[in-house]
Amino acid sequence: MAARNLAILTRQFSTSNAKHALVKTPIPVYGIEGRYSAALFSAANSKDSLEACEKDLVTLSKTMKTDPRLAEFLLDPSVKKGLKVDGLTGACKTLGFNELTKNLLLALADNNRVSYIDAVAGSYATLMAAHRGEVVCTVTTAKPLEASMQTEVEGALNGFLKANQKALINYAIDPSIVGGMVVSIGDKFCDMSMSSKLNKYSELIKGAA
Repeated sequence: MAARNLAILTRQFSTSNAKHALVKTPIPVYGIEGRYSAALFSAANSKDSLEACEKDLVTLSKTMKTDPRLAEFLLDPSVKKGLKVDGLTGACKTLGFNELTKNLLLALADNNRVSYIDAVAGSYATLMAAHRGEVVCTVTTAKPLEASMQTEVEGALNGFLKANQKALINYAIDPSIVGGMVVSIGDKFCDMSMSSKLNKYSELIKGAA
């Protein structure tokens, strides 16, 4: 059933009536946003438009953040479907979007899924990162790391990746972890923070009391 739904979505996004074989995504994606992003990936791959669609979705996400009127119009459930379709058609023309991107957005509007635009964009970005052999890593620390420590962290993270993979590292600050760091590598997670250790010791002490 999932494959059938994906095939229907892919044909819906296509700019022609020709049948396209489904392209397997580089990594699995889930949920409603995953179905749409996977269908777009398959359709865009057949049209050599993967990067163009990625750029369009990034532009749309940024535009919705800088133009609150557009975001409010698209996300307002009281706005009729037809008006949203017209609004998205005009926005795509103004922004010069690829036809596949436009078809994706119109499909979201037609299926009352416009609220998933950001989620679909994020899911598609994840697919494109995997397509390029990139692995998104997030390193969270209580305070900013010095340059020398960042170099050590980057070297350690690269050691977990395959030869054809590249780490895309995001650094985040969260004082609540006290010390140490929390690291995510793709879908893997490792909590090496001081707060987690303190919580563990606290539970041990409570258990012994």
